Amino acid sequence: MSYALGHVPPSRPLTPSPSQNQSYRLPLDSRAQLRQRQFSIGGPLSIMSTSPYSNNTPTSQLAWQASFSTNFNEMTPEEKFFRKTSIIATIGPKTNNVDTLVALADAGMNIVRMNFSHGSYEYHQSVIDNARAAAAKSPNGRPLAIALDTKGPEIRTGLMKDDADVPIDAGHEFWITTDKSFAESGTKEQIYMDYTNLPKVTAPGKVIYVDDGVLSLQVISIDGEKIRVKSLNSGNLSSRKGVNLPKTAVDLPPLSEKDKADLAFGVKNGVDMVFASFIRSGNDVKEIRKVLGTEGANIKIIVKIENEQGVTNFDEILRETDGVMVARGDLGIEIPASQVFVAQKMMIAKCNVAGKPVICATQMLESMTYNPRPTRAEVSDVANAVMDGADCVMLSGETAKGKYPIEAVKMMAETAYLAERSIAYPHLFDQLRSLTPRPTETAETLALSAVAAAMEQDAGAIIVLSTSGVSARLLSKYRPECPIICVTRNQQTARQLHLSRGVYPVWYPEPRGIPGDKWQIDVDNRIRYGLRVALQLSIVKPEATVMAVQGWKGGLGHTNTLRILSVPADPADLDLHSIERDE
Repeated sequence: MSYALGHVPPSRPLTPSPSQNQSYRLPLDSRAQLRQRQFSIGGPLSIMSTSPYSNNTPTSQLAWQASFSTNFNEMTPEEKFFRKTSIIATIGPKTNNVDTLVALADAGMNIVRMNFSHGSYEYHQSVIDNARAAAAKSPNGRPLAIALDTKGPEIRTGLMKDDADVPIDAGHEFWITTDKSFAESGTKEQIYMDYTNLPKVTAPGKVIYVDDGVLSLQVISIDGEKIRVKSLNSGNLSSRKGVNLPKTAVDLPPLSEKDKADLAFGVKNGVDMVFASFIRSGNDVKEIRKVLGTEGANIKIIVKIENEQGVTNFDEILRETDGVMVARGDLGIEIPASQVFVAQKMMIAKCNVAGKPVICATQMLESMTYNPRPTRAEVSDVANAVMDGADCVMLSGETAKGKYPIEAVKMMAETAYLAERSIAYPHLFDQLRSLTPRPTETAETLALSAVAAAMEQDAGAIIVLSTSGVSARLLSKYRPECPIICVTRNQQTARQLHLSRGVYPVWYPEPRGIPGDKWQIDVDNRIRYGLRVALQLSIVKPEATVMAVQGWKGGLGHTNTLRILSVPADPADLDLHSIERDE
């Protein structure tokens, strides 16, 4: 049976199920039985059935969670490929070698992050080269994406005299100046900050945080280029420390000259995405696109929301960006720490409704920088981010400088996997569908229908053919329980699809240029190839039911066809058919 808006007859051996006027039951996906055992995170559930819409299915997330069992040991080698949430790992000198990157990828790393607040171009070039060598060497053959994280428009203190740390006591008063002549001669009585407009944007009574809030300085008065402040706590005045201005509208440009040079380096090296720091408005995103230019037009822009302006202007930023990172480090200084979780949940929910990828970052397994086991609160933080709807979770110092980088990735992978199993997918799907504005575009209508059909059929997977990755991202928006296998000829698209939860990218190496009358053979070859890779990774099982989403002709924007197929039991049926090309 082929559900299609265009006429695309199915071809053997990808045999569709019997015709619609017959009484039949599709072969039960063997993964459905596996899923039934795992609904409770390891224990069988008497209230569950293999049908998500059974009368016995919990009707809410609360009822679902009340049915949990904790009878779970450790992830099996098979189960590590069932995880839908991608893991971003920051690479530092300790992990910047091919063998370690291979081990990190095998443990669950999907995206390599380069932090351009530190390191030379020579160093970052070595990360790119090593990451690509690791991807080629990886035993599972999965793509590995590369992300460039910009330094952003930061405010910092100048140098202290003799580069010394100067202790001050609570109540101590001193001057802050924006006069560059004092940039390298800070003392206990006066320090430099590199934001020229600071005296114009702050006011008496406001607070200035230095060094991630280690020092809290209250503004007393303003005199030209100088600001009189009082320290609210004891601490040290040190060189080149970061400065935060909570409750203050900062007018810094979205990109510094260093950022522009860094983006040019990223374009030259073909990075897959940019994590843009300290984004405050939709215009900031437009400015970054302008700097990336035509050569970097396909690079995904992921905005980092790190201040109150970004939270306030979130809706306009979301309209312009390709994705969002909830960067809780600076955000927890710019807004009260007790409110960070509210901002996190709001931003994740809005990204889910918009169908745009969202990343949760900062201090997720921070204690594993030095300890082999995380705190229980950290594990719960990772799990709650996944259950909130994060597409990706990120490690920073844990993998950049930590003693246990591989263990940290494994812990994050297992936690994310179990959190995914804790989600009431039918209930979530109904919520997402009800919040989708109508009428929908054809591609989104098809994605929504494919996810609904996958639940009705207990499908083992949805396989989608896509050039740009848009169809796969739309499928991810509706959060199917089964994996989404996206087959694409575009290598960068394959890497970028790690941003979308549940998408398993498969790069199809055969070149384009298929004759028009052989187009359907090529379509079925790509489906065969995707299923073959999925079988190798144990993502699907032989004879499982799969939904196949494709276009009615080649090129962008033609996705409109849904076919219901079964995975062949005979591996020979997945051999690719030869296609004679025009000379």
